[in-house]
Amino acid sequence: MAEEEGFVIRDRRGGSGETAANASGPRESSKPTVAPDSDIESHASAFPVTFSSFVISLGSSSLMLMGEKLDPQQQAVPVNLPQAKEIVDLLSVLEEKTKGNLTSEEQAVLRDMLYALRMKYVSLSSGK
Repeated sequence: MAEEEGFVIRDRRGGSGETAANASGPRESSKPTVAPDSDIESHASAFPVTFSSFVISLGSSSLMLMGEKLDPQQQAVPVNLPQAKEIVDLLSVLEEKTKGNLTSEEQAVLRDMLYALRMKYVSLSSGK
């Protein structure tokens, strides 16, 4: 029967140098459960992570925190303007730090998302 590979933990505090598995006798494998590679690959290919998708994801989160329902079947998220502003500020920092390093499409997505979020935030915070 093939032996499963697992983690080897060495506790050297006692100075004996024996492994934790040997010190406590035989034990079950502590190998973590991981999804098969095929599941990870199929999920990754269905939703590629790009700079633009990252910006859209953050922007969507901020819009939801401003009370926007992105899906009609979705439950409403309580409005949390400070947390929404934090995401807008994060995107602003991202814009500043990536200046000159983005494609024109990525730059447009970030600029347009920031504009939409800022206008919505100002509208909500001023009570209009």
